[in-house]
Amino acid sequence: MHVSSRLPSRFEPNALTRALEEAGTREILDLTISNPIAAGFRFPAEALRQALGGAGVGHYFPDPMGSPEAREAVAAWHGHEVQAGEVLLTASTSEAYSWLFKLLCDPGDEILVPSPSYPLFEWLARMEGLSARSVPAYFHERWHLDLEALEQAVQPRTRAIVTVNPNNPTGHFLARAQWRDLTDLCARKGLALIVDEVFADYVLEASNERLPTALEDPGPSCPVFVLSGLSKIAALPQVKLGWILARGAGARELLGPLGFIADQYLSASASAQIAVPECLRLAPGMQARILARCRANLAALDACLEAHPRLSRLPVEGGWTVLLRRPAVDSDEACALRILRQGGVLVHPGHFFDLPGDGHLVLSLLAEEQVFREGARRALPLA
Repeated sequence: MHVSSRLPSRFEPNALTRALEEAGTREILDLTISNPIAAGFRFPAEALRQALGGAGVGHYFPDPMGSPEAREAVAAWHGHEVQAGEVLLTASTSEAYSWLFKLLCDPGDEILVPSPSYPLFEWLARMEGLSARSVPAYFHERWHLDLEALEQAVQPRTRAIVTVNPNNPTGHFLARAQWRDLTDLCARKGLALIVDEVFADYVLEASNERLPTALEDPGPSCPVFVLSGLSKIAALPQVKLGWILARGAGARELLGPLGFIADQYLSASASAQIAVPECLRLAPGMQARILARCRANLAALDACLEAHPRLSRLPVEGGWTVLLRRPAVDSDEACALRILRQGGVLVHPGHFFDLPGDGHLVLSLLAEEQVFREGARRALPLA
């Protein structure tokens, strides 16, 4: 039976997954956790039940763009003069990427992704028949996009640049000083700019250079598509609702074709759309709890690092992860395996996020505070 070449050729677990399976029933402290529910964050249950079962859930009058009420709530949440007509609802940000790739690209085209980055983009692109090419960012006191490298990377079949603001896993925001240059580059090269801002509300060690949101630019010189959703904004991954905000030169004209794509799927559930206003109303409370956890875990990590001067961490402007810098005496994967087998702690090696070379581990700040403190205490001596 033929299987598409867009999929992996093999599905065997990697070495870290195998080691985790070998641990059996042994208790493992998970410092890779990214699911807020698994990390103990619970949205008010009764409020969620009422929101999902609100008046109108028994009716179905689908709009490819999403219900007007939900889109108006999303626009109001983001501010910056976002209009409901600039909003299109999806079932997730992953689906939003898939639809934008369908909109902007033909099979065989490519997108550019500044790295380090989350390993999602390669496979979302491949499943659309595209390639995702990494263009390394550079670190000097903070992470920076390499605009010269991005421009040199543009080829005749390049269609878009994807950025994450703040980045996962580095936590760096785009720099205000580079934003105009980035949009001008896209305009000159005829590219769209996709900006994933799912973590934009989680500001930890703010930099004066940061661009809080691409939406503060009312008139980008290229089409800009900003992505977000309830999964991170309200810690509600189970509700399955994301969105695309279209801004910039030519973006409005692309909403018609994008709506056509959405009409083929109609994937955003009626109950999720009805729940949007209430979920967004209660989102700040959830965000405050998550931010308090992340800040407490950063402080615990800093305290633990005092006993290990050979180790350090990079600044975390925003998001839920922190990069631990270590001497590259062996591979990051070998180090992560050692920490798992000897310390009973699960961490990500840097290469999982396309960090160059060796010398980095990636830790989640979302873990419960007691788990994080104990995990750091066990892991750092083995790093």
